[in-house]
Amino acid sequence: MKKMAVGLLLMGVVWALFNFHFILFDNRIKILGKAHFTLDNTFVDARGAKKIRLLLNPDLVKAGFKDILKEVSR
Repeated sequence: MKKMAVGLLLMGVVWALFNFHFILFDNRIKILGKAHFTLDNTFVDARGAKKIRLLLNPDLVKAGFKDILKEVSR
């Protein structure tokens, strides 16, 4: 039973890694759904001036990074 629970937990973690961007801002972490099923840009550092550079990343822009950036900058 423990093996099954650990297996389900591991499958859930892998699913989350393929389906969400975890974006670290200056004072919080935001989770953004990915537009494509991939491991690219799973963990994103958006502290300081790096936010502007991330607006040039088409995967993040397609997933809605501009909206998250407006929300965080308030």
